[in-house]
Amino acid sequence: MTAETKIDFIYLSEPDMIKAGVTDMAACVDAMEEMFGLLYAGDYRMAGTNNDSHGAMITFPENSPFPNMPKPTTERRMMAMPAYLGGDFHMAGVKWYGSNIANREKGLPRSILMFTLSDADTGAPLAHMSANLLSAYRTGAVPGVGARHLARKDAKVIGLLGPGVMGKTSVAAFMAVCPAIDTLKVKGRGQQSLDNFITWVSQTYPQIKHIEVVETLEQVVRGSDIVTYCSSGDFGDASTYPEVKREWVKPGAFLVMPALCRIDEGMEQPDVRKVLDNTGLYDAWYEEMPKPAHNHIPIIGVYFLDMIHEGKLTRDDLEDIGKIVYGAAPGRTNDEEIIIMSVGGMPVEDVAWGTKVYRKALGKGIGVKLNLWESPEFK
Repeated sequence: MTAETKIDFIYLSEPDMIKAGVTDMAACVDAMEEMFGLLYAGDYRMAGTNNDSHGAMITFPENSPFPNMPKPTTERRMMAMPAYLGGDFHMAGVKWYGSNIANREKGLPRSILMFTLSDADTGAPLAHMSANLLSAYRTGAVPGVGARHLARKDAKVIGLLGPGVMGKTSVAAFMAVCPAIDTLKVKGRGQQSLDNFITWVSQTYPQIKHIEVVETLEQVVRGSDIVTYCSSGDFGDASTYPEVKREWVKPGAFLVMPALCRIDEGMEQPDVRKVLDNTGLYDAWYEEMPKPAHNHIPIIGVYFLDMIHEGKLTRDDLEDIGKIVYGAAPGRTNDEEIIIMSVGGMPVEDVAWGTKVYRKALGKGIGVKLNLWESPEFK
């Protein structure tokens, strides 16, 4: 009996992805929670020697003898982010990530992303999909998982730095898991982005009755139940990153940081719980980077590893959200504790949400079927 050699896959444009539910934040938060359980159980693989790498990035020199070679400008990233995720997902995939902040001058997003989902057994493509929304929603959903387990149940006030895409999806995730939220404080750079953000919040979440534009980081943090920094910027000198000071932080606050952040000595203290999305991810980054690593990777979890290297913390002082989701460690234990969570972003998240969207697209007949081959020329 001859095996079937024909391979078809589907192409999903951004409008197709929307039809297939990529913007369903409540479902995305649930998918990320399921993913974190598998992460803790070990039923996953990413790149690198410890199977936890963020991905493989192309870097460009400051001075190249080749005039057409791209320059290492702000937010210049070209990288492949592969992963396998087990459980009910049982899928492999890779995201291609192209990013340049100068894209905005051309009317394009800073990042242009594509994701290929593959059969975990044969490696055959199942779907090739637009991934800007996929990536944005899975990134925002991770702070939502954190808020579900670590924010106060009566959280009402969000303090947000950065009203861009990441800010929007983080707010969407908080709204999916914290129904009492009615107030939002936001700090941004430009009036246009602030106006767009406020219009979006007002139209999407009318239950948010109070929206306040603030001028300082202290105003973002002070009095907020949930704090998130979602702004982009230059890195290389950690002293320039947006800071959180302990004196600003309300007892019981949950701080979740998917972007540039630094903390003062008060926030370094052991009574502030320090949670990571995946310790192995930070180990992989730390192995790859010069020290102090926080200068090169501006995520606060990398700073926690710098603190361990300097003897200020031990590994026992760090917790993984996967362990909390899995039920092997407690979530919030009282209404007064301060918790800060680092979000680095992982390709297993793309596999998880990409699989959910792909299966929904198949069920609804969404997308364009493409043929790879009827029979391969070489076998």
